[in-house]
Amino acid sequence: MDNIDVRIDELIKRLNKASYEYYTLDEPTITDQEYDSLMDELIRLETQYPSKVRSDSPTVRIGGEVISDFKKVTHSIPMMSLGDIFNEQEIIEFDERIRKTIKNPEYICELKIDGLSVSLIYENGKLIRGATRGDGVVGEDITHNVKTIKNIPLSLPEDINIEVRGEIYMPKSSFFKLNKERIKNGEKEFANPRNAAAGSIRQLDSKISAERNLSTFMYHIPLPDEYGIKTQQEALNYMKSLTFTVNPNIVKVNNIKDLLGYIDYWEKNRATLPYEIDGIVIKVNDFKEQKLLGVTAKSPKWAIAYKFPAEEVLTKLTDIEFCVGRTGKITPRADLEPVRLQGSVVRSATLNNQDYIKEKDIRIGDIVSIRKAGDVIPEVVEVKKERRTGSELPFKMIENCPICGTKLIKKEEVAYFCPNLECDARNIEGLIHFSSRDAMNIEGFGQSIVEDFYNIGYLKKISDYYTLKNHKETLMELEGFGEKSINNLLNNIENSKNNSLEKLLFGLGIKHVGKATAQILSENYLTLDELMNAKVEELSMIPDVGNVIANSVVDYFSKEKNKKLINDLKSNNVNMRFITREKSINEMFNNKTFVLTGTLSSLTRNEAKDLIESLGGKNTNSVSKKTDVVIVGTSPGSKYDDAVKLGITIWNEEEFIEFSRR
Repeated sequence: MDNIDVRIDELIKRLNKASYEYYTLDEPTITDQEYDSLMDELIRLETQYPSKVRSDSPTVRIGGEVISDFKKVTHSIPMMSLGDIFNEQEIIEFDERIRKTIKNPEYICELKIDGLSVSLIYENGKLIRGATRGDGVVGEDITHNVKTIKNIPLSLPEDINIEVRGEIYMPKSSFFKLNKERIKNGEKEFANPRNAAAGSIRQLDSKISAERNLSTFMYHIPLPDEYGIKTQQEALNYMKSLTFTVNPNIVKVNNIKDLLGYIDYWEKNRATLPYEIDGIVIKVNDFKEQKLLGVTAKSPKWAIAYKFPAEEVLTKLTDIEFCVGRTGKITPRADLEPVRLQGSVVRSATLNNQDYIKEKDIRIGDIVSIRKAGDVIPEVVEVKKERRTGSELPFKMIENCPICGTKLIKKEEVAYFCPNLECDARNIEGLIHFSSRDAMNIEGFGQSIVEDFYNIGYLKKISDYYTLKNHKETLMELEGFGEKSINNLLNNIENSKNNSLEKLLFGLGIKHVGKATAQILSENYLTLDELMNAKVEELSMIPDVGNVIANSVVDYFSKEKNKKLINDLKSNNVNMRFITREKSINEMFNNKTFVLTGTLSSLTRNEAKDLIESLGGKNTNSVSKKTDVVIVGTSPGSKYDDAVKLGITIWNEEEFIEFSRR
């Protein structure tokens, strides 16, 4: 090494050590002026000798690297999500389930940070990749932005190969500062710190991410055996020794009383933290015991996430508006005075239908209690009638569509519909549905973009997605768009052409054809042409289809307008075939028909169905002589009685999980 290399090495070591002491230990040993002086010297040397710039240099934290798009990365070990529980009884039941297998379990209790999961991979002690969780199997490469986060070490004190996982979050102070700047610049505020963190980490320009002051807590090592680690507590301590930031509020407990006490304390005191949390994560401490307990299709059985109860807040209902869905259904919506609820600003809430409004006697001008249903969708819980002044206006159902003016019709007992098939609102909702995640998954086409493209006339029908490329130059001139953003949208459209048939079929929005039905029809007919030629009689014979769906499908494909749409999609090379998924064939499941009844403790109903299908089995909803196995959870219904009468094989949940692993 020459003198320049020696000096650069010294500066990097001193600056990285100072960052670790400041951001991780909160124990700075040098002043800001000293740090800035060392950083200025390093920048000067790197500018003068660009070939000597190192990947672990703290100058990368300034940002400036710009990428064209986010590359997909496959996690070598899936990043599983945790099952959720919501009350004390479910916590007790989780503990009881664990104790059926583990006599005296120890639990590690961790704060559930409200951020986004990240995987960090190091080779020879150097950070080489940061990735988002994505769908658990495939995430996005965000290395250029991860390097800007000041408490993520760019190099480790040991020259090891390791993956660690944790949570990226935005501190409350950074969130308030960011929103203040956005208001000043006339930009839209971020709803909450989690959204702000997610938006910041997905910036193509790393300089923007660097300015957002993100932070991390690390909590997991996927392959602990390789480092001689036997417990979660040891894993946390090892990550600390590698200079990662580990949350200081983690405790080990060995009884339900202490476990509930920890949860109760943080439920009452979470507002005192400088970051948002939305619950508590409970993990069995011993890794051998974790392996013994095993995992389900999507989540470990040795860990659970307790979610804090939904909070309720009071605000004023200023108006009632009416929204038109893609089927024409009219849904009333409450406009509210903005109020912060569980970390986000709420401005509207669902009112379901007119019977719901009349039952609660909701009026314009009322003070109402608002909460988030399932911590997601805001809803009106009750009206504070004692706060009425007499100026409130009673609810009155509209008679005409609020968009096109067509006379509404009443269906399904309490629901009103706009019958106009050309209603702009219906068309826009249909276009949004087509591009949604479960349908064609054309990323980027949210409500505002679809409305913009619809209003300028370039996106009036589904097939227009695939001709937007013909208007690229004009679209780039629209306010808020540019070459990069339009290229991203067009690339996403192009990629959607390769989707399997069931995605397209669901995206078409055929009445009564949901995601599951689209999958069944695609597996039975393989191509769209075959399905279009199917008769009602044969369709209705397919399990879980029946006459109502069969008639709806035949009726849809009999219309000339829909036939033309399909031909337009074909001419744009949109795939019309079912792409067979590889299945891990299990002789206990292969070619057998299953019915689920009751509640499973370790899997949701959809997760159980996915597991059955992945092993070669089929799901149906009703028990018949053709049923091979009925899987029974707690509180089973009449399907269990039917299975007993017909002499059909019955599995409990434990047997189901055990057989699925053979």
